[in-house]
Amino acid sequence: MPPDTHHVDVHREHSERNPASTGPSPARSQELVTAAGTCDVKRTETTLHQDEEELRRAIDLIPQNIVVLNPDGTVIYANRGVLEYTGLSLDEMGADDALDRVFHPEDGQRLREVHQEGLSGTAPFEAELRARAKDGKYRWFLIWHNPLLDESGKVVRWYATGTDIEDRKQAENKLRQDERELRQLIDFLPQCVVVLDKDGALLQANKTMLDYRGFTLAEMKGVGTCERFKRDVHPDDLERVQNERGEGLSRGMPFEMEKRLLGKDGQYRWFLFRYNPVLNDDREVIRWFATATDIEDRKHAEDRMRNEAVALREDIARSSMFEEIVGSSEALREILAQISRVAPTDSTVLIQGETGTGKELIARAIHNCSKRANRAFIRVNCAAIPSSLIASELFGHEKGAFTGALQRRLGRFESADGGTIFLDEVGELPHETQISLLRVLQEREFERVGGNQSIRVDVRVLAATNRDLNAAVEEGGFRKDLFYRLNVFPIQVPPLRDRADDIPLLVEYLVDRYAKKAGKRIRGISKQTLQLFQSYSWPGNVRELQNVIERAVIVCDGETFCVDANWFTGTAPIAKARRPFASDLAEREKAMIENALREAKGLISGPGGAAAKLGLPRQTLESKIRKLGINRYRFKAS
Repeated sequence: MPPDTHHVDVHREHSERNPASTGPSPARSQELVTAAGTCDVKRTETTLHQDEEELRRAIDLIPQNIVVLNPDGTVIYANRGVLEYTGLSLDEMGADDALDRVFHPEDGQRLREVHQEGLSGTAPFEAELRARAKDGKYRWFLIWHNPLLDESGKVVRWYATGTDIEDRKQAENKLRQDERELRQLIDFLPQCVVVLDKDGALLQANKTMLDYRGFTLAEMKGVGTCERFKRDVHPDDLERVQNERGEGLSRGMPFEMEKRLLGKDGQYRWFLFRYNPVLNDDREVIRWFATATDIEDRKHAEDRMRNEAVALREDIARSSMFEEIVGSSEALREILAQISRVAPTDSTVLIQGETGTGKELIARAIHNCSKRANRAFIRVNCAAIPSSLIASELFGHEKGAFTGALQRRLGRFESADGGTIFLDEVGELPHETQISLLRVLQEREFERVGGNQSIRVDVRVLAATNRDLNAAVEEGGFRKDLFYRLNVFPIQVPPLRDRADDIPLLVEYLVDRYAKKAGKRIRGISKQTLQLFQSYSWPGNVRELQNVIERAVIVCDGETFCVDANWFTGTAPIAKARRPFASDLAEREKAMIENALREAKGLISGPGGAAAKLGLPRQTLESKIRKLGINRYRFKAS
């Protein structure tokens, strides 16, 4: 409202409120008021002009850029800072193309959108934009719009202030770049890295972790802590991990744990997790950084070492059999030549021979002469393990696979990875285990009992048996395809009776060994004892010879080693000097065996087999059949 009108209104209002007051006439009074009002307006205009000039000078001295806009956004004023920075005049600032001339091409459209939304309301708003300087360079500004409202709340002006934030934006960009580089560095780490809040909830995870898990960060964060544990951690480790993790987080100190983590392939691997807290100025935990290192190979190595230690203790507990290598007979030299030929290869070897002939020694010699000599040699006696447990012993089992399986256990094949496994008495394997062994030989992989994960191994297989596997295949007791897989390089170990020339050397070696063990001094060996030893058939082979000599050394009182001939009474020693009697005995033995085979229709084992009819162990009967040259198969048609 104009100042003069204001004064007239004020005077009229005063007169109306005081009608009895004295003064000039109404007409004269009006003239006086008009004259006074004119003087007041001039004085007010002069004062306002001076105030405006002072205000402009003050605004021009402000370090911020200030622009005044109409409600529709057109520029009606810009301070000196704006004009000097842009190099534009006030008229140019108010032109239609001012936004395109002042702001970065990438920001102009965004400013229009911000204006369209902000100017339609009455609330302050802001935007970060790049403004072009008169030298053609752009700098970042924070532009804050504040409205001037009238009494009805309608916008009559917009005041826009621009604050130079170029240094701040550069710092932010530097921080973002540093953060990107740091994230890339963390993503390239072979370790899994996660960031947790103070309560252990997931905040961040690096690429290695996300790739292993097969999830995005949002998917991993979308599941609660308890649910994630149940889903990610191996069931056997869950309770232990929850307890150790909860205790560690509550202490607020660095801690670590080992656990199996589920991968995107559905398999679990062992990881070593190390947790480190991040503290604020008050020494309170605000974050946890955790790294996870894959230790699957280390865990397997530890399990192998434990099993190898068990195998070593078994070997130490078992009597040494190195004496079987003593000798210089033609048969033994042929065996050693075969060992030299096959040892450098990775071929499977089937060692056949009677009980006590030294099949394990042959297997150890092959291993020791091979490229695997510095790795494990694992021996498994297939005949000494119950058929219900042999699969678990060979291939291991998972926790809960059967009653008594309280934890996961590695089998002998995993323990032998990189080395050699010796399957003694392989002919005694149950049919279902034969199938699993065939798979290992063909594909070099297997599954633990109760598991579904295929495990690959690099193992050389050596097998031994005192059975006639050809006969077992014919009878259906041994798989033909497995026999062919095992029989790549067969070695037939001769019995001691066919190595009679080696007996003197063996006796001398064993006597010396057991005399030292017993603390006795034996200087010689009786000739009669040597003749007795060479004439005896030794059905127990070198093992029997070893036991006899150990017993004789214990009872020997002099310095000459001798054995009482009565020890062999009833054992039917075969005297080589009496060939007619030996020949007759062999013929009679052959006839008895053939009659038994005829009655059993060629079968050896079983309740109705020839071995049961003759009252002999199956292995002994098979050995005699081979020795006497009996063709057992011709009795099957009878």
